[in-house]
Amino acid sequence: MVKRQQIVSRCHHQLCVALDLKTGRVNYSTPQGKPLMQESRCTFERRQGDKDAGKYKISQTWQIAKDENIYGLGQLRDTLMVQRNRHADIWNGNTYISIPYITSERGWGLYWDNAGRSYYEDNAQGTTFTSEVGLCSDYYFIYRDGTQDGVIASIRDLTGQATMFPLWTMGYWQCRERYKTSDELATVLDKYRQLEIPLDGIVQDWQYWGCDSNWNAMRFMNPYYINKVGDPAWDKYLPGDMRKMKPQQPRIKSSDEMVKYVHKNHAHLMISIWPNFGPWTQPYAELKAANALLPFDTWPRNNGVLVYDVFNPKARDIYWKHLANLYKMGFDAWWTDSSEPDHFEKPGDDDFLTFDGTWRSVKNAFPIVHNRGIYEHQRAMKDNEKRSVQMTRSGAFGIQHYGTFSWSGDILASWQEMKKQIPSGLNYSLCGIPFWNTDLGGFFYWEYEQSPKNPAIQELQTRWMEWGAFMPLMRNHCSSPMVSELYLFGQEGDWAYDAIKKFIQLRYRLLPYIYSNAGACVQHSNTMMRALVMDYASDSNAIARNDEYMFGRNLLVKPVTDPMYTYKDQQKRGHLIFPDVKKAAAPVDVYLPAGNDWYDFWTGSRHTGGTTIQRLCPIDIIPVFVKAGTILPWGPAVQYSSEKPWNDLEIRIYPGADGTFTLYEDEGDNYNYEKGAFTEIPFSWNESTHELTIGTRRGHYRGMLKNRQFRVVVIGQQGEHTVRYNGNSVKVQL
Repeated sequence: MVKRQQIVSRCHHQLCVALDLKTGRVNYSTPQGKPLMQESRCTFERRQGDKDAGKYKISQTWQIAKDENIYGLGQLRDTLMVQRNRHADIWNGNTYISIPYITSERGWGLYWDNAGRSYYEDNAQGTTFTSEVGLCSDYYFIYRDGTQDGVIASIRDLTGQATMFPLWTMGYWQCRERYKTSDELATVLDKYRQLEIPLDGIVQDWQYWGCDSNWNAMRFMNPYYINKVGDPAWDKYLPGDMRKMKPQQPRIKSSDEMVKYVHKNHAHLMISIWPNFGPWTQPYAELKAANALLPFDTWPRNNGVLVYDVFNPKARDIYWKHLANLYKMGFDAWWTDSSEPDHFEKPGDDDFLTFDGTWRSVKNAFPIVHNRGIYEHQRAMKDNEKRSVQMTRSGAFGIQHYGTFSWSGDILASWQEMKKQIPSGLNYSLCGIPFWNTDLGGFFYWEYEQSPKNPAIQELQTRWMEWGAFMPLMRNHCSSPMVSELYLFGQEGDWAYDAIKKFIQLRYRLLPYIYSNAGACVQHSNTMMRALVMDYASDSNAIARNDEYMFGRNLLVKPVTDPMYTYKDQQKRGHLIFPDVKKAAAPVDVYLPAGNDWYDFWTGSRHTGGTTIQRLCPIDIIPVFVKAGTILPWGPAVQYSSEKPWNDLEIRIYPGADGTFTLYEDEGDNYNYEKGAFTEIPFSWNESTHELTIGTRRGHYRGMLKNRQFRVVVIGQQGEHTVRYNGNSVKVQL
């Protein structure tokens, strides 16, 4: 009699998987026998009495080492960096992007593949994902080489590579709720250009379509944008808050003229679009006829507005058919707001049937299906000359493949909120999605007297804008009645104005570094906003930090998240602690990870890793440190991203270790990079010989710089070395 084998084991050169034939449990380990994760329990409870009857409530538990740090779960809007010993609902809402994915300091990831109402629980019994409805326990265990970069590269292989955003999106965007006329928007752009504040993007927020009954018509029907103020035929479209405005003869008389004006002044336009429609709109009528509207309560309430059934392919076609009106006008980017979507839940709503099943079973897939539909339709346009760009309020595993990045939603303007945003963005990025940002300064200013002259707001805004210079995308925003254009915070010589302008200018000097890192995300599965576990997994003091991160592989950033120079009274008014804020300099503790030395970005002073230092932070400084061995390209001073070519870049060398950097360039705003139309110039620094090698240029694109020069500066040495470069390898002794 042959005894049946109970354990079946298979080993790849990187991973071993063992299946217990008796229990059905799977264990994962390294080829050296080191345990990674083990299944322990799986339960199925058949559903009854609702529209998912016959399916199951499913729960799967795994065993993870007690001392192992776990990350991920998306953007949960709290201060936790490590996701152990907690509960989380996997059900998206405004400011809360929950993703059923966790990843370990030991370099593995696990994706629970269920788009329905789900939960995460980590406690003494194990780590568990539970979903209210499903047919089976469906998950992916992801492992490559024991590093977070390996895990994220595998995520991109599984869900799709990130797409490249245009160069202009890496510059500064001005945005607020809301510009009410074309003239108002154009005047803001004029003022930025007049004051020489760099700017690449400006945003048209909601109600350009008119009143709430005409919500998201995807046409400019607000009389103020189309020179119809006072025309009785158009008066019904006026939003309520604009009916008492004093009409003036418009400078810009149509929405088409507004788009052309913005482009003429070397800027780009993003426009707000929603997944719901008012009953006066043509999309509403067509979607209703196709039985593709979801009958639940959404925003704005009490106006008959309904969300479209994004899961219905015909509905996605109708959506793009009308969005094409704006595409043909020349808008450069879509602000896909409310992509959870907004939903004021009532008992029974989970049983609403979409094209793909009950709301309970599919809701968390809404943002990726919605944004994918826009992306794929734009890509299919015959005259498509520019990259599809979508900024969306929600997110999902794999959304990076569809020209989409998330912002963190309608958050509060407060110091505590700012603290929450750092680990939220880092954990979101660890889910394999490399582009993310917040409303700089926050959105709702309820905790303050809402004036840009309020010193307490000025300090918060300044620190958040300083942090924004080191986000994947840098975009200012606020809710009415607050206004947030830089020149409203003061004028030249005022501390808030000067500090914010300094960091916008810094953003543009860093563009070659930032765009190259974006290129590395697309070409090499890299990550821009890197939790310290990605680069310092062996440093136990670093990997749990929720207040520092690497921006690219070279810059350590520690946002200032506490007020130092102002305070707020009980009437929400702000006051100065120091009469002259420019002369104040309070300290901030900064941990420098072990394993390399660090240079202070501002002074060039060198520090040993594995130590905590106090960094004085006057109002125009936040702690930024450069890793020894860094090669940092420094761009020209410009007013917009494409104003000057990169034919005379400064290359800063931070000695102390060997280092590499790859300068990425392409045509800036089309998809030719997918056909290989881009270049990469490799730089390498040899610490022992003090030799910089600028390697042979790889690739080609139309209009590329065939000949250029680099001005090489070694931090700590005097002078610079000019290097002529024609694409062939050259070595420089320094």
